Order: sequence, then structure tokens, then C-alpha cells
Amino acid sequence: MSAPCLSLSWSAVALGLAVAMVVPVGGAGAAERAQEPKLFEKEITITAKLGYLLSLPPGYDADPAKKWPLLVFLHGAGESGSDLDKVKVHGPPKLIAAGSFDHPCIVVSPQCPGRGWNADMVGALIDDICATQRVDADRIYLTGLSMGGFGTWALAAARPERFAAIAPICGGGNPVDAIKLRGLPIWVFHGEKDTVVPLVASQAMVTALEALGQKDNVKFTIYPGVGHDSWTATYDDPEFYRWLFSQKRGAAKGE
Repeated sequence: MSAPCLSLSWSAVALGLAVAMVVPVGGAGAAERAQEPKLFEKEITITAKLGYLLSLPPGYDADPAKKWPLLVFLHGAGESGSDLDKVKVHGPPKLIAAGSFDHPCIVVSPQCPGRGWNADMVGALIDDICATQRVDADRIYLTGLSMGGFGTWALAAARPERFAAIAPICGGGNPVDAIKLRGLPIWVFHGEKDTVVPLVASQAMVTALEALGQKDNVKFTIYPGVGHDSWTATYDDPEFYRWLFSQKRGAAKGE
């Protein structure tokens, strides 16, 4: 059943904008009008709406004291918009709708209203879910496909301390962000013949992480001969869920 849109609010404090004046070359007083660096500072409040699907595990109401793992799923570009039924086309929401998702966890599947995931928006949604549902804060997992794979890398880089593990599928990120992901268990998936998001997009992230000594924390599965749809095999694989739900926040760092 589709959940109503959630209104989220957050503040961006100390937004810095570099300002430079354009000065004519030469002329009287040119030295006095030399460009001077400036900083603009103002608090801005943004309100946004984000529709999402929420699935609670069987037995959720039986024990009011029990906390549950949280799986956050980010869909691809084709499922964007305002029709939440589109989110059920792939991944965990598809399996839940078909009655074939047999994993004891809370599943949250937001719908991106446009093109590209906003890390702040999804992060705020996760905060709200943790405040309103019985979430085990040490067992929050993030995964997504294609555009959602890019979103997974971006959100994890923005808030690495939030997650126990991530699983980006046929996505990509900024290799510079790899340093922010040190110690985070990551399983990356990509099709060898993907022409929509080339394999190199995932390979660049894995290479950057391995260069930081993260080989033990990163798994990389390349599906031979497979194109863009590397998510069906991933989300149908029981081993993927065994690995995912065995991770706990801070465990890889020895915390």
C-alpha cells in the first residue's frame, strides 16, 4: 500500500557564496576598485515533499521493544515521478509486491520526483523513519540501481556514519569521495556489457577504495555478458541478503 508524501524540512546554515566584482581594466581609480573576496552568509529553510513506500516486517507489532534492520532502496531514473506504483517495478519493492521478499527488516523505498537523487532529502527521510519506527540504528543498509546506484554512492559519502553497509548497482560516484567511505562494507555490482552506465563508473570507485587500503571492505561483482540490468540477479540472490544483513555499523572499524 502506498504511503502519503512526507513533508520534510531542514536548514542549510552558513551557505557560503564567493562574490567577485567585475572591474574595467585601467582607468582612474582602477587600483581602488580591485576585486575583493567576499562571503555571503544567511540561513535558508527549504521544505520538500518525498513520496515513499514503507514495508514493515511480519511480527513488527508483536514486540513493541524490538528494533529492526532498515533497508533503504533507491530506484532508477525510469521510476521517477509521483506514481508510487512505478517504484514497485524493480528491486525489493517488486519482490515485496510479489510476496517473495522474505527478510525480517523495515524497507523504505522513496520516489525521486525528478532527475537525480538529493542526498539531503533522502537523509532527512531516513532520520524521520528512525524517529517514527523502531529502527536498529546500527543496522541501516542502503542500496540502489542505476540512478539509484549513483544516489547510493552520493548519500553514503555525505553520511557514511549512518550506514552499516551499502550496495550500489550499475551506478557510479566521485572517486574523490572514496576517502569518506573508509571502513564501510560495500558490495558493488555491474554488468560487463552495460552501455547505459559503463562498467568503468563502478570500477573507478572500487579502484579508488582499494588504493586507500580498503580491499577487505569492498566486494565487486561483474556479471559477464550482462548489460544494464545487473539488479535482477543481485536482488534475487540469497547470498546478497546474507552478506548485507550480517553487517553492523562500526564492525569493520573494530568499534
